[in-house]
Amino acid sequence: MCGFVGYINEQNEIGNIEKNQINNMLKLIHHRGPDDTGFFNDDHIVFGFKRLSIIDVENGKQPISFENERYWMVFNGEIYNYQELRKTLKNIGYTFQTSSDSETILALFSHKKEEAFSDLRGMFAILIWDKQEQTMYGARDPFGIKPLYYTNGESEHELYFASEKKSLVALENKRSLNKEALHHYLTFQYVPEPLTMTTDTFKIEPGHYFIKRKGENLIQTKYWEPTFKPSQGDLDASSKQIARTLEESVNCHMISDVPLGAFLSGGIDSTCIVTLAKKINPDIKTFTVGFEQEGYHELNPVKQTVEALEVENSYYQVSVTEFIEELPKIIWHLDDPVADPAAIPLYFLAREATKHVKVVLSGEGADELFGGYRIYKEPLSLRPLSSLPDSGKKMMNFILNRVPQKVKGRNYIERGLTPIEKRYIGNAKMFSEADKFKLLSQYQSEYNYEKITTPFYEQIQHLDDITKMQYIDLQTWLRGDILVKADRMTMAHSLELRVPFLDKEVFKVAANLHPTLKVDKSQTKIALRSAMKHIVPEHIVNRAKLGFPVPIRHWLQNELYDWAKNLIMDSQTDYIFKKEEILQLLEQHRKINLHESSMFKSKGDYSRPLWTVLTFMLWHQVFIEKVYEFDTTMEHSKQF
Repeated sequence: MCGFVGYINEQNEIGNIEKNQINNMLKLIHHRGPDDTGFFNDDHIVFGFKRLSIIDVENGKQPISFENERYWMVFNGEIYNYQELRKTLKNIGYTFQTSSDSETILALFSHKKEEAFSDLRGMFAILIWDKQEQTMYGARDPFGIKPLYYTNGESEHELYFASEKKSLVALENKRSLNKEALHHYLTFQYVPEPLTMTTDTFKIEPGHYFIKRKGENLIQTKYWEPTFKPSQGDLDASSKQIARTLEESVNCHMISDVPLGAFLSGGIDSTCIVTLAKKINPDIKTFTVGFEQEGYHELNPVKQTVEALEVENSYYQVSVTEFIEELPKIIWHLDDPVADPAAIPLYFLAREATKHVKVVLSGEGADELFGGYRIYKEPLSLRPLSSLPDSGKKMMNFILNRVPQKVKGRNYIERGLTPIEKRYIGNAKMFSEADKFKLLSQYQSEYNYEKITTPFYEQIQHLDDITKMQYIDLQTWLRGDILVKADRMTMAHSLELRVPFLDKEVFKVAANLHPTLKVDKSQTKIALRSAMKHIVPEHIVNRAKLGFPVPIRHWLQNELYDWAKNLIMDSQTDYIFKKEEILQLLEQHRKINLHESSMFKSKGDYSRPLWTVLTFMLWHQVFIEKVYEFDTTMEHSKQF
């Protein structure tokens, strides 16, 4: 696990000014690779690299070259099938100087060029320079586990790449706000890819590679697409296949030359990973986080799991004081605003884990692949209405238009008559278009959320509604929220996170599951739970999903109320927001009666929309207003 920056100047040769700039960009991501620093420059390109040593600690340094230095590469991630690939390459005559997965990638690229990326099983962001052809190649893993950003320089002949956007924002001309990204952020609570919150700075999309030839534009090509093919399957047979494939994936993900542990919550996803990992490493350490607020920790089920599995566990409880103290730095690490409160406990969880291990396993991706979100049950409950013939729907709409808004059951009828394409935009929806019109000083209707979701829906018209929801979440929520916070919060503490559910082989099994093997009216992840029922502790098998709950809704009424009000007033975002609307939301939220132990939204609970705005305002202070400074020293690191 590492971080890198790259630079191409097709017109001018690389000089000291460019090298100093690369040094400064690399300092900002020291946390991604504190173990070693490496550089390579040709006449027209520079690579800078920060290494977190995991595999072949002694020899796996980067940038790395191959074929008499024709190819040079920087690579962030892990390839879990590199040993099999290496054996195949040896059989056809390739020789190796190291035991690293990075050298295997470069040998495979030498053999197959851009077709090599399809053969890689793992998580990765890659840059490869072909000195002979004067061409840059790059790729990002199928699910988008590892990030890869790019932007143009001051001239059309320059192009920059980086593992984190903050390295690109360091360029003086890369600080302007992307208004389209802002509109979408207020809907989704994150910035949908390939956009970022900064104008002219973008992400290479998951499952894509690119080619940048001299004098030509950067061209992206999709090499992998998450394709669902639900079939009429048998639960018992599917369960056995899931168990076998997942066990094999966990085994692959445990390849490491440094200490490895796992995150553990009270749900089936992480418990499944820990249970399978313990079979391979009986001494595996586990890590759990929570809050002192009643109902916002999973300590009791975790204790039961730890006792049942006989694993070591470290539990950390986050206080509201350190929560708010660390928040600006958390926002800085995220690069773009992500208003998912779960990012914060993940930050503290990673901080604790890195005291003991250098790699952790985690359960991200299980919900999207196996149907784990409660919202996936909705098509079943709405079926009496959604399955009506057109004439029936027309009659119901006629009646609906005459029913007052506050009448009980009206919302159910309205949702049942609304096509999935208009009803579901992903796992989070903060502000409607009407809300944004009231909230923003300059609302722009052309940035409607459907600009993001419609292209995805057009590709999956043949699928059932439950599978459509999974696909939308894979293409938006997973890569825009879940994996962003997972990568940034762990790498903030130089900790490598691995996600065995997000494996191409696991996806092949999940993609064939019939909807009835995913959810019914009472349960989620049916096939996964069935696969794990004789593996994980009994108290976990049917336990409902909780995730990383954060008491934001309570704190905004009490401990964080003054902080929130001051942030709204102090933030230099008057040119963006009508602040009186936000202050009104804060006051309305403060007045509602929240049951202390309730985890579910009450009428008048505006905590999540408020948190979306507050997160953006803090991001604006960090990256636009430059209110905060963070230590980015490169102790014990070499420079050009």
